[in-house]
Amino acid sequence: MLDNILSLLPIILAVVVVLAIILTGYVKAPPDQAYIISGLKKESKVLIGRAGIRVPFFERMDRLYLGQMTVDIKTEQSVPTSDFINVNVDAVAKVRISPHAEGIKLAAKNFLNKRPEEITRDLQDSLQGNMREIIGTLSLKEINTDRDSFSDQVMQKASKDMDKLGIEILSCNIQNVTDENGLIKDLGADNTSLIKKNAAIAKAQADRDIAIAQAEAERESNEARVLADTQIAQKQTELDIKRAELKILADGKKAEADAAYEIQSQEQRKSIETATVNAEIAKTQRQAELKQYEVEVEKQKLEAEIRAKADAERYRLQQEAEAALYKRQKDAEAKRYEQEQEAEAERKSAEAQKFAKEQEAEGIAAVGKAEAESIRAKALAEAEGIDKKAEAMKKYGEAAVIEMVMQALPEIARNVAEPLSKVDKITMYGSGNSAKLLEDIVTGTTQVTEGITQGMGLDVKSLIAGMLGGRLAGGEDKTIIVQNPPAAEKPHTPPTEEA
Repeated sequence: MLDNILSLLPIILAVVVVLAIILTGYVKAPPDQAYIISGLKKESKVLIGRAGIRVPFFERMDRLYLGQMTVDIKTEQSVPTSDFINVNVDAVAKVRISPHAEGIKLAAKNFLNKRPEEITRDLQDSLQGNMREIIGTLSLKEINTDRDSFSDQVMQKASKDMDKLGIEILSCNIQNVTDENGLIKDLGADNTSLIKKNAAIAKAQADRDIAIAQAEAERESNEARVLADTQIAQKQTELDIKRAELKILADGKKAEADAAYEIQSQEQRKSIETATVNAEIAKTQRQAELKQYEVEVEKQKLEAEIRAKADAERYRLQQEAEAALYKRQKDAEAKRYEQEQEAEAERKSAEAQKFAKEQEAEGIAAVGKAEAESIRAKALAEAEGIDKKAEAMKKYGEAAVIEMVMQALPEIARNVAEPLSKVDKITMYGSGNSAKLLEDIVTGTTQVTEGITQGMGLDVKSLIAGMLGGRLAGGEDKTIIVQNPPAAEKPHTPPTEEA
């Protein structure tokens, strides 16, 4: 076991060494810096925004700042321009280390491991020298009026020196240009520049005249003075003439101007009056149109109100009609419902009546059936009685018939005389009226017996006479008793008064 561990020990040590190298030598460069690894190889390895391995103790790593840097370029002393005007220029340049391999190689020789402010300080002297050289080749006006060209020339001039250092100039801006005499302020206005130029020329000419006067002596000075006075007088005369001419011209121009002004004023007044009349006409037309529009608006308003009222009235009538229709419908429905209920009640009543009638009919039928049975039984009984009476009559013969007639005669007489019982008093006129009354009763009775004779075919008188004769001939002494009805049943014979 120990032998195995010892045999693996070199491998373990190699792995540990490799891991230690990786852990201690792993580096990762940011995008704005270049990590330059040198030592083992002849060519240095440059890392920009990527990772790499540095072998400890055998390789070293240096840093080079690649970001943008601002260099303040300012002339510490006045620099004369091409027209010998001392100026002070303040500019700012934006620079960076060239990201190309050649630029990094050159910059590494000069700015390795330096901070941005140290790099800008190193570049400041070189850029100031280049700008001073460019200032000497330009005039004050060129520097002040064409600063873009000035900055381009500075960049172009300085780029040659910066390329040797591996520096790339991104931009150069001229911020301020000043001079000791304040001439730059005068360049802003052409009149001021011209005055200063004429003043300088006049000063030079005056200095020259003074020198000539001092050299030429008093004579020449006097002649020059006389000549100068003459020239001045001549110039003054010419000036006065010129002023007069100018005044005449000015007066003429003024008269023309006044006339033109008057004409223009008249034209303007005319135009104003015309415009006023037109405005009044337009105003009148506008007022008329406005009145017409107001009338139209009022008309539309009235129409709208009338239409609204009509619509409201129509809506009201419509609602009332709908309400009335609805009421009629509801009344009709209620009436129909009542009629249906009444019809239903009548139907139920009819059904009840029908049922009652059916029950009554059944009762009547039962009663009728019972009565019919009773009548039939009674008829059968009466028929049997009649048959028995007929048989008895056959047995008894005419005697039985006579006996039956005789028994019925008192009843017949009573029925004939019964109407007289209803009369309280009978007044009879003439003689024999009582007999006449009795005769009428007997006649009525006789009519009944004759009716029996005609109906039954029996001669009641002959039968009675034969029966009586037979009995008398046979020596039978039989007395036929006719029983009178009770007193209550006796016919009431009203009293008669004979007149």
